Amino acid sequence: MAKCECCGKGVTFGIKVSHSHRRSNRTWKPNVRRVKAVVEGSPKYIYACSRCLRAGKVTRAV
Repeated sequence: MAKCECCGKGVTFGIKVSHSHRRSNRTWKPNVRRVKAVVEGSPKYIYACSRCLRAGKVTRAV
């Protein structure tokens, strides 16, 4: 679910480093919202990240 259907942005992986430099795996998830948008002429619910919503890449349905 943590994937933008507009730009394809998804989960990225990395390493969390503590103060004592112990390393463990962690994930970064995109800020994805479920919005009602116009897709191919009909309204449909999609998952879009906040960057696509702010940039106007998603046309919202009323």
